[in-house]
Amino acid sequence: MTPIHRGRAQGALLHAFAFALLALGALCGTSAHAGIADAPGENLEVALVSYGPGDIYWERFGHDAIELRDRASGEAVNFNYGVFDFDERGFLLNFARGRMHYLMDAAPSELDENYYRDTGRSITRQPLALSPAQATALRDFLLWNLRPENARYDYDYYVDNCTTRVRDALDKALGGVLKTQLSERPGGLTYRQQTDRLMGAQPWLMLLLDLGLGPYADRPLDAWQESFLPMVLQRELRHVALRDTAGTAHPLVTSEQLLSPNRLDAPPELPPDLRLPLAAAGLAFAALLVAARRYRPTLFAALGTLYLLLAGLVGLLLLALWTLTTHHSAWANANALLFSPLAFLLLRAPWRARKGLPATRTTDAVLALQLLAALTALSLHLLPGTVQQNQPWLLFALPCWVALAWGLRRAGDSPRQAG
Repeated sequence: MTPIHRGRAQGALLHAFAFALLALGALCGTSAHAGIADAPGENLEVALVSYGPGDIYWERFGHDAIELRDRASGEAVNFNYGVFDFDERGFLLNFARGRMHYLMDAAPSELDENYYRDTGRSITRQPLALSPAQATALRDFLLWNLRPENARYDYDYYVDNCTTRVRDALDKALGGVLKTQLSERPGGLTYRQQTDRLMGAQPWLMLLLDLGLGPYADRPLDAWQESFLPMVLQRELRHVALRDTAGTAHPLVTSEQLLSPNRLDAPPELPPDLRLPLAAAGLAFAALLVAARRYRPTLFAALGTLYLLLAGLVGLLLLALWTLTTHHSAWANANALLFSPLAFLLLRAPWRARKGLPATRTTDAVLALQLLAALTALSLHLLPGTVQQNQPWLLFALPCWVALAWGLRRAGDSPRQAG
């Protein structure tokens, strides 16, 4: 899922050079030494090459490529779908809106392997038992896809990324065998669990992603869907069987070669359980609010203002992701009930409470709405058939809102003021 980032000039030149080189080989080479572009199917070896996770956040999901090797000439080329360009016009805006543009690319296998070897990421090669006709069909499709007019695609983290494109190209060449067999196998983890597991090395980013994911990320997956990850696709291909013309079954993966071991910290097999740490953080913050309200009113006002600002900003972000972007994994997020722009309407209330003034009617009304929203989020989670797994954020937010509401309404005995 993680791309190879190349600068605009370098990425464009490499892409154009790779396509020109392959096209030139197809036009000028002989059948014995022309390379993959026009090698007969009998000479083509197809392999899935998988690269382990890297240290940078966009490398945490790993990467992969389809390698085509001409047994006669020895030429080997990796085709991958993970090139993006930070310098593309409007890249950041498109990224925020969920309209990311990625490119297919091709490079000599040795060049790619040297890069990943130098960065300490594992390289695993799985030769695949495609027939000559299937290998030829795959080669022709990849060369067509590599053309400049066909190389660009709209990226989606979970359903249309650099690994699903590799998976789909292999499935197309195999006549749908991959999808048929993998769809029958249950997946191991959900999109959310895989995201939390792989992003655990960057805790703050992991928490932000978990907060922003809606119920889409918690649907049960089959092995086909979970193969949006390179390591999962690598694992699941080991279970795929092909049948020859006589009906005899044989494995798709003929062997597995570790070309370079991993030298980085490997991600855990399971995601972290966020319920206890976030529940502890919520209770600790709530206790601090209560203590500060009793003994340090200025500290209470400062902490309350900070919480309300963050809650309002998070609420705006969640609503924007839902209504203004194509990030469908963030739509219908129940956390928008826990963190809401309503919080902005309460920003004056902590400072009134600091002076011992009673809550205004506006404050009472907004607090009632916010507490009702939080209880609605809790009720939605407790309903049978609930999909979204946002228990950690419920455990964090509920104590904070209760303590804040108590603090804002604990004032003197003077009559309530209208506001």
